[in-house]
Amino acid sequence: MKSLSLITDPVYIQKEQYSSYEKFWLKFINDKRDLPFIHLLTTIHLLVIPYAILLFTPLLSGWYWWLAAIPYFYISQFYFKGPFGLMLHCHCHRKCYKKPYQFFFKYMVWFICPFFGHTPESYFGHHMGMHHVENNMPDDTSSTMGYQRDSARAFIKYWLAFLFSGVAATFVYLFKRKRKKLYIPFSVGEISFFIVCIALCFVNFKATMVIFFIPLLFARLVMMLGNWTQHAFIDAEDPENLYTSSINCINTVYNHKCWNDGYHVVHHTRPGAHYTEHPSIFLSQQEEMTKNKTLVFDGIHYLHVFAYLLTKRYDKLAENLVNINNMFANSEEAITLMKARTRKIPVALS
Repeated sequence: MKSLSLITDPVYIQKEQYSSYEKFWLKFINDKRDLPFIHLLTTIHLLVIPYAILLFTPLLSGWYWWLAAIPYFYISQFYFKGPFGLMLHCHCHRKCYKKPYQFFFKYMVWFICPFFGHTPESYFGHHMGMHHVENNMPDDTSSTMGYQRDSARAFIKYWLAFLFSGVAATFVYLFKRKRKKLYIPFSVGEISFFIVCIALCFVNFKATMVIFFIPLLFARLVMMLGNWTQHAFIDAEDPENLYTSSINCINTVYNHKCWNDGYHVVHHTRPGAHYTEHPSIFLSQQEEMTKNKTLVFDGIHYLHVFAYLLTKRYDKLAENLVNINNMFANSEEAITLMKARTRKIPVALS
């Protein structure tokens, strides 16, 4: 186990001066700390979108098309997918644009999101309308409670259940609770995505698969992998406890690339906080984390935790576990607790 060390994850550092481009965008955004989002979106517009359009044109064919398509898929789905998806997450929790310019967010949701496997409005409806309301409890349509969370077979069942019924279940959840402002855009966005994809198949079938449909399947795998890992450890005696129903991953490159997404306990306890505030909030929560034996991993991120869980390498998890205020007497005690928190919890939907 590790002691709590110096936090190296990103925090806000005031810039001495802004470029002309940044000064232009400061007129439209609410918070200067969100300028990195503008830079990311600019890069996507300059690189990913023109590249995708090229793949739809007849300029490339045969092996030349595939030689272009493979790098495109890597760039869009492995290099940019994480930063974009977690930027979308930040946009959902905090309004990035000033009130007269909220259409920029809608433009991102309806035009840019599909390139990264997100159907329009689906992420907001699921995440804000359901997940943060239910906090992984049984009525959460992506709840992990009813699964053995260190089992590869259980994860496959979890992913397939969400893939084939998650959208319908989320719609039903929102509809039953009469959240019309959420379930209508949610359903329109989902249906519109598939209508457009079917139409585009007649333009270029290969491009439609590579640019839109395969990224959709990939995104729903990645999101469920992330949610599974973030909510793999749950105290069965107190499943609603936000300090024991999730984890934090600190001091990792992932946090630099994906806007401190590793601080998931912090995010659930303070969902409206700016991502640059997460390290300081984390430090302020040490007493609560000690009291609840919150699991914090140092130097590894969700993919590591996911792999160690499914291979039952609790020794590796314990090796990277932060023993805040010596809340664990030894690694064996920590491993016993981690194993207890991954056990399937019988649930009943309301």
